[in-house]
Amino acid sequence: MANRVKRVNFAIQTNYSIMKQFFKMVFATMVGMLLFGLLTMFIGIMCIIGMVSSGNSSVKLRDNSVVVMNLSGDLNERSEGNSLLSSLTGQGGEIGLDDVLTAINKAKDDENVKGLYIEAGMFSADSYASVQAVRHALSEFKKAGKWIVAYADTYTQSSYYLASVADKVYLNPLGQIDWHGIASQPYFLKDLMAKFGVKVQLSKVGAYKSAPEMFTADKMSDSNREQVTAYVNGIWENVVKEVSESRKISVDSLNAYADRLITFEDPQNYVKYKMVDGLLYTDEVKMKVKAQLGLKDDEFINQVGIIDMCNVKSKRSGEEIAVYYAYGDIVDGDAQGIASSHVIDAQVVCKDLEKLMNDEDVKAVVLRVNSGGGSAYASEQIWHQVEMLKAKKPVVVSMGGMAASGGYYISCGSNWIVAEPTTITGSIGIFGMFPDASQLLTEKLGVKFDEVKTNKNSGFGTMARPFNEEEMTYLDNYVERGYELFRSRVAAGRKMSVDDVEAIAQGRVWLGQDALKNKLVDQLGGLDDAVKKAASLAKLSEYHTSSYPGQKSWTEQLFSSMDKGNYLDDNLRNVLGEYYDGLMLLRNIDKQHVLQARVPFYLNVR
Repeated sequence: MANRVKRVNFAIQTNYSIMKQFFKMVFATMVGMLLFGLLTMFIGIMCIIGMVSSGNSSVKLRDNSVVVMNLSGDLNERSEGNSLLSSLTGQGGEIGLDDVLTAINKAKDDENVKGLYIEAGMFSADSYASVQAVRHALSEFKKAGKWIVAYADTYTQSSYYLASVADKVYLNPLGQIDWHGIASQPYFLKDLMAKFGVKVQLSKVGAYKSAPEMFTADKMSDSNREQVTAYVNGIWENVVKEVSESRKISVDSLNAYADRLITFEDPQNYVKYKMVDGLLYTDEVKMKVKAQLGLKDDEFINQVGIIDMCNVKSKRSGEEIAVYYAYGDIVDGDAQGIASSHVIDAQVVCKDLEKLMNDEDVKAVVLRVNSGGGSAYASEQIWHQVEMLKAKKPVVVSMGGMAASGGYYISCGSNWIVAEPTTITGSIGIFGMFPDASQLLTEKLGVKFDEVKTNKNSGFGTMARPFNEEEMTYLDNYVERGYELFRSRVAAGRKMSVDDVEAIAQGRVWLGQDALKNKLVDQLGGLDDAVKKAASLAKLSEYHTSSYPGQKSWTEQLFSSMDKGNYLDDNLRNVLGEYYDGLMLLRNIDKQHVLQARVPFYLNVR
């Protein structure tokens, strides 16, 4: 019996020892894995820091270099959020218009750069005005005696418009050129909302103020159809005219090609039509570029990317002109933009402009505006800050793809306005939209309401019913006062009578080239032209520019990309596509100021 007890105790002690050793090993393994993970993370972060620092460091060009412009992704006013990820992965994402223009201008003036190679992929732009700005910069590059070669497997219409400025345009032997003309196809949500018992009550000033039609109509109004027809035709005329001049193809022929939808024709026909100079594979195009550089077949091409070109150190002499970028929805403080993308936050912008006003080193300010508007209240705040800034130093506005409604409101008080020919501007008008979900609540969901009140209008804004006639009268008067204020700001800024402003207002949208005739802008041109005008107004013979607000640091980009949106929201955006913005307005409408000065939420020009 004693022996048996000894054996049992021995077995227990042995098992205990084995288990103890096992847990020690498991614990040691877990600690090792944790330390290895932390070490790997530290090394990864240091690698990212090194890569970013390397990417942001000054670049020195070698002789006989060629700038490579990879047109793959979305061309926006400035690249944000995914520029770090794009730099690390090499994948297409946002392309900053500011980066592209800076790179082309530096390349034009650098004797080491002999030419520029455009490789077009799945490229799109926020507006034809942005593409036009790049195209004009490329034209200036050619005037400096340098060559441009373009190549693509498939050209989108906007990428072909841009690439057509090249000396030689090549296409893959099995490629396509999307050439179909321009259309605008607005969509309407009124009947969809009615299925859920929701409607929008509207108060607006301006026969052409078409933004609310998405929610209050089932088709375009006659006045809206008139203005959309005008700006769609105007944009297409610019595109066709410039392609015609570059490719030596008649305008009639280009329109005939669009009517025939040559997108699906045999690529050999593109050569016959003079739309391309040849059908080549990638390696054959490389030989063409080497020939331009005078290189042998076995010699390497000195390639410089857009970002690298931006980082080429340039001489900064003379006085400073600040270029301040204001783009996106105009919002009140913490209110969210319609599409949760970049916004013009009135509180932030006003503080920034005040700093520039008080900065003695800044001699003039160019306000780069690309916005379809938003809150009329926020627009008024920015207008006031521009007035204060203008009292101390010249303010010139450079209009991007759009500077309309609230975007025009914040521009009209400046000393000078420069717009691209295809900039969408004007839209001087105001509206207020008030969602009514009473039918959804009372009839579809069975919610019942009762009321006790002290005064006649104590229940104003109740969810139980729509506004009555008297309440709508109050709202109409409120919106009318907002319109009169907007109109007076334009009249004072543009040195026009109120009657003259009214003749071109009423919410009507104008292209930049037509706005020049109507005295809504002073000059046609791009950002460089606006900078030159600012220098002239400030009486500067030597000057350099600085961009504001500063771009996000790599750490801000990293954490903002982690924080940006959520999985469900991203998937909803992917599914809804162009319909996302309009539907998100309904979700966020309670966060928007009651007075709105904006163009339609999605112009849908393609």
